[in-house]
Amino acid sequence: MARLFLPCLLLLVSAQTALSKGVFELKINSFTSSRGVCSSPSRDCQVFFRVCLKHAQEVINPEPPCTYGTALTEVFGADSSSISGSAPVRVPVQFKWPETFSLIVEAWNAESSGLESTDNQNNLISRLAMRRRLAVGEEWSQDVHFGDQSELRYSYHVVCNEHYYGADCSAFCRPRNDTFGHYACDEEGKRRCLDGWAGEYCSDPICAPGCSEEHGFCEAPGECVCRQGWQGERCDECARHPNCVHGTCQQPWQCNCREGWGGLFCNQDLNYCTNHKPCQNDASCTNTGQGSYTCVCRPGFTGKNCETETNECDSNPCKNGGSCKDLENDYSCECPQGFYGKNCEISAMTCADGPCFNGGTCVENAAGGYTCRCPAGYTGSNCEKRIDKCSSNPCTNIDDCAGNPCRNAGTCVDGINDFTCTCTLGFSGKDCSVRTSPCDHFPCDNGGTCYTHFTGPVCQCPLGFMGARCEYSATRGPLQQRPRPSSCMFVVCFLISVCTPSQSISVENHCLARYQPFLSLSLFNSKKCDSSIIIPPLSFAKDSLYQMEQCVFATEVRKRLPTQPRTQQCL
Repeated sequence: MARLFLPCLLLLVSAQTALSKGVFELKINSFTSSRGVCSSPSRDCQVFFRVCLKHAQEVINPEPPCTYGTALTEVFGADSSSISGSAPVRVPVQFKWPETFSLIVEAWNAESSGLESTDNQNNLISRLAMRRRLAVGEEWSQDVHFGDQSELRYSYHVVCNEHYYGADCSAFCRPRNDTFGHYACDEEGKRRCLDGWAGEYCSDPICAPGCSEEHGFCEAPGECVCRQGWQGERCDECARHPNCVHGTCQQPWQCNCREGWGGLFCNQDLNYCTNHKPCQNDASCTNTGQGSYTCVCRPGFTGKNCETETNECDSNPCKNGGSCKDLENDYSCECPQGFYGKNCEISAMTCADGPCFNGGTCVENAAGGYTCRCPAGYTGSNCEKRIDKCSSNPCTNIDDCAGNPCRNAGTCVDGINDFTCTCTLGFSGKDCSVRTSPCDHFPCDNGGTCYTHFTGPVCQCPLGFMGARCEYSATRGPLQQRPRPSSCMFVVCFLISVCTPSQSISVENHCLARYQPFLSLSLFNSKKCDSSIIIPPLSFAKDSLYQMEQCVFATEVRKRLPTQPRTQQCL
């Protein structure tokens, strides 16, 4: 029975200690009694102490019950050394520590070895009862009590049990880091949450910064788990319909089309210009239907998307052999001599200059210049070109003149894989790009001066000479002394028709009419005679090629008698 009782008692004490908020500890430092410790000196003297805690009383009643708790020390020997080295007695505190209390300490004589009993009052050696005030803390309070026949020296304190805090050990706080909480305890027993946790019991994880409280949550600190229908790093973006292509949403599973898109899933392109911006180089884009568009290019660009920069010279805008120079969004024409205007379309000559060949009729233009109306079989700005029957390209030969290789108004003649340029007066070379002077190969004799005219080189003869190259000398003295025409030069050759030595001739020339008396017609001879000698009219320059006084003469020599045709030599 005794063996069963002792384990049960120890278990009860352990349970009380585990459930207590704190513990009152008292240590017996020394005990002496004038009566002697033992009542029977013949026996081995043994002693133990009983500690009783009661609520504070003005008049302390040492008798039970001990309202705050009671405890017994182990049994000591009579010598003081065994008492002073003993462990303190512990009284569990099951309530808030009141600070003020009544303390009763009794010394008892053990009746037998190891047996603690307070039933026999004869074994009571001494008793002390006192009222004390004690705060919770680790520091020991030292005290001594002098009884009538005894002296007791002791020390005591009260401390909170583990997980209890505060001045009265009433605050319970057990640190934990599990499903039910994540916190530690401070000196006052308050919960202090571990990093990443919040809430009364530190069981609420702190989500990632910025995580939407409405659309996101977390199961561990630093997370941001989105609720259904929401997405993004902070769960603040709604999730579109899975098939939505070019749309947005304000609530989950919506598909609100962006500008230029339509259809249930915003996959129909309604504004290709806005969505794709296909037109380049600042061109204007116009939608012409689903997925189609038209670009209106700025000057200087072409192509479906205005991606190609145009060369304004590709259309050959320069007329009459002008050279084209490409500029930004424009062009300029370098006109040959005798032409001007934006496209070299205006001639510096007038109808008075007789620019039309091959019987063409000259018509003055109101804006300046002239226009030649060509007879059948001729074409060109001056009717200088004979119409080529092959111009319609009946043959398979490639036209090498299609690219207008001849410059400076040169006429291109197509060949077999080649071309030939017939250059205008003053130009030469394969493509008429070399500027030359007709006078370089037309020397004037006897000090004559050569002038360039659109019909060819013309010699201005000094006084006393005449002829195409001033190769003839005037034999009559009066001719050398007569005035020289200022605006019209001497006639060097006449249009001669059928003539005989005995026939007379008539001269029709308004420009040279006033100089007609000076012309000698007696020098014609009959060594040569032809039925039809055609010499084109000649013009003489006064100052330059394009500031001229034209002196066109058409001399007709009409035969007066039907005689044998003979040629006359022109002086």
